[in-house]
Amino acid sequence: MEERLQKILSARGIASRRKAEEYITRGLVTVNGHVATLGQKADPAKDTIAVDGKVLEERASLLYYLLNKPVSVETSNVTSRESLVTEKRRVTSDQRQTTVRDLLPTGLQGKIYPVGRLDKETSGLLLLTNDGVLAYRLTHPKFDHEKEYEVVTEHPIADGALHKLGKGITIDGTKTKPAKVRRISPSSFRIALTEGRNRQIRRMCQKVGSPVRDLRRVRIMTIEDRALKPGQLRVLQKKEVEGLLKAVGLHP
Repeated sequence: MEERLQKILSARGIASRRKAEEYITRGLVTVNGHVATLGQKADPAKDTIAVDGKVLEERASLLYYLLNKPVSVETSNVTSRESLVTEKRRVTSDQRQTTVRDLLPTGLQGKIYPVGRLDKETSGLLLLTNDGVLAYRLTHPKFDHEKEYEVVTEHPIADGALHKLGKGITIDGTKTKPAKVRRISPSSFRIALTEGRNRQIRRMCQKVGSPVRDLRRVRIMTIEDRALKPGQLRVLQKKEVEGLLKAVGLHP
């Protein structure tokens, strides 16, 4: 799928959109060997895009990993020790907050990044990659890509409450998008969302009088893995990557 060059460069972490526009107007960006023009579009999956002679990473060299994030782990790209330095305060080792980056092998820290976030109390599947275009497609609201969660409530939830969750709940003056809801048991259900507001499911359930006891993400678009244990990380298989890229309109 074609996108404006400045958006592609920004999504890849090459430069801000404003800086990317400057690179283009200065003639530093080429597409398939030809100097690009401002406003030009390209398909990063098919076209060879270069900045000042340096070709952007080939899609085949990009990294795709799946993590089952445990409860109490922050979705952050800094280590617990780095976060302490940032906060400029002394705390005991027991107070150090474990982050997603702490769970990665040393060789991957700083090379792959979480796509979106799961709050501290929520567990489940989290994609980590250095593919900025894919990350953009998965997190930008305009693309409406599904992420599915398994929810356990404090007490049995009524059918009427599930119906309301599916139709949409008004939060901060704006109604949530329609969702797919399927009951599992008297106190548990699955819900597939195409948006990701802050603590959305918890706030939706609170609104219908059914506070969440446990929340776990079980699917990201085409990616599922019931066997992956909390804290485990694995490489996405080639078929999984291809299926995910196809699902978001980035043909591998």
